Amino acid sequence: MNRFMAIVEREMRKFFRSPVLMIMSMMLPIVQLIILGHAYGGHIQGAKVAVVDHDRGPQAVRVREAFDSVAANIATFKTLNYDNETEAKEDVRTGKVDAAVIIPAQYSRRVYAQDAPRLGLIVDNSDQVMSGSIESEMQSLINALNQPVIQDRVIKNIALEIVELYPYVEYMKYLLSGSIALAMYISVMIGGGMLYIDDKARGVHEGYLVTPISKLELVMGLNVAGAIKAVLAGISITVIGSLMAGLGTIFRPTADLNLLLLILGTSLAFNGMMFLMMVRVDDPLVPRAMFGVLNTLLFFPSGAISPVAAFPKWLQAIAIVDPFTYAIHGFKAILLKDGGFVAIRGDLVFLFAFGIGTLLVATPLFKRTL
Repeated sequence: MNRFMAIVEREMRKFFRSPVLMIMSMMLPIVQLIILGHAYGGHIQGAKVAVVDHDRGPQAVRVREAFDSVAANIATFKTLNYDNETEAKEDVRTGKVDAAVIIPAQYSRRVYAQDAPRLGLIVDNSDQVMSGSIESEMQSLINALNQPVIQDRVIKNIALEIVELYPYVEYMKYLLSGSIALAMYISVMIGGGMLYIDDKARGVHEGYLVTPISKLELVMGLNVAGAIKAVLAGISITVIGSLMAGLGTIFRPTADLNLLLLILGTSLAFNGMMFLMMVRVDDPLVPRAMFGVLNTLLFFPSGAISPVAAFPKWLQAIAIVDPFTYAIHGFKAILLKDGGFVAIRGDLVFLFAFGIGTLLVATPLFKRTL
């Protein structure tokens, strides 16, 4: 046990003596949480919509009043008056405005006559986020304009009543689970994989040959030290991210215990996976080259950014064996849903089994050469 703990102590001392390394291993997930949380989760505001009014009748005025209501309240877009339809279309194409609404001549007359009145909407669909937001807001306005002033006494349309189980979940809160897992992965990759290869290239591991340390003790010491680093990163990002996102889950002892179990399982799974991939690598440049590829291949198909069901079948197959998938699902179940131990039981089984299994496979592959 003393020999085993000596390896752990040496690895941890080296880690804590590099504060820049510790900080940088957590900076990327925090920056990602802040930027992506606001960039993708925010409501579109201040878009410019050109309005070409060829009708100028009472119903056209009603449409323009609806636009003013949007600008004054949720501020998705504001309108600019245009006299020329061709000019408005060209400005949408060149990006001066984000969309253009065309109110055709005789629009008011066709509304009163119930003669299929139509409004035109020109959007720049090269930007799917902007165009989708404007189209959605316009459709809501059209639905409101279609409501009769006096409701029918007999219900003619089927209505869907939506019941949401949880309060509104901002995208920053949704992204937090992925940021925690990413911070732990970066900690394992930098503090485990890269340092492991660097030490091997410098001959540090060969120095253990003059000691009575066994191969098993050496392997377990390296992996326990790597797991401790990942646990520290996971706890730090969980606390910091929860406070930034406004989640009060961390103030509940039961949730904290479940989060700690998830962090332990995730650290074991990530460290075992990384050790298995690096156990026979000797070139220090290999883990640096693999970092971006593994990050993309493991993080994005896991459901951290978008649901797994949105991916093609081959990416869904990767998600099934990806420890990121189970870590992120577990963190969401606790942080966002307060689902309790039952909700994360399957995730914990996979993470611990995956971590132990990869370590058992990697240990015989570890070689000591002099």
